[in-house]
Amino acid sequence: MRRLEHYPSKGKANSLWYMYKTVSFWKLVKVFIVVQLARITPFFTWKNWMYRTFLKMKVGEQTSFALMVMPDSMFPERITVGSNTIIGFNTTILAHEYLIDEYRLGDVVIGDNVMIGANSTILPGVVIGDGAVVSAMTLVHKDVPPGAFVGGNPMQIIQTKEQRERKQNGEE
Repeated sequence: MRRLEHYPSKGKANSLWYMYKTVSFWKLVKVFIVVQLARITPFFTWKNWMYRTFLKMKVGEQTSFALMVMPDSMFPERITVGSNTIIGFNTTILAHEYLIDEYRLGDVVIGDNVMIGANSTILPGVVIGDGAVVSAMTLVHKDVPPGAFVGGNPMQIIQTKEQRERKQNGEE
């Protein structure tokens, strides 16, 4: 289940047409510049510092954002990433979605020791539990239980935490 706040579009055009009523132009410029610099910076400590300092994201210690990761361009402060987590190459983390008749906002919470594969997309309002593994090219459209292995479009649970532990212990 995604936790979203719904805001109806005010006017005749789609909600994206009115985006500067929901986010300042200058904030968008600042976020764009910081995200573009962070996307190509090869140093994890620099990226995490930029995200924490300029975008107000909550980023845990030893978290690694691979090259070309794209955090939300309008509401990055609504993203929390735990410690010792890997966000794979070219992953997109969204905290907003603009639709025809409304826009929606939702916090994204990614736990500790999470592995997110390359080219994944995380939609607003989801929680990815501690120790979860998200396979490459997954559309995360609902919560991921702690320790689960998930993948696909739409995302499905491939193995639960218990199944992964049994396999690691050689019981399966």
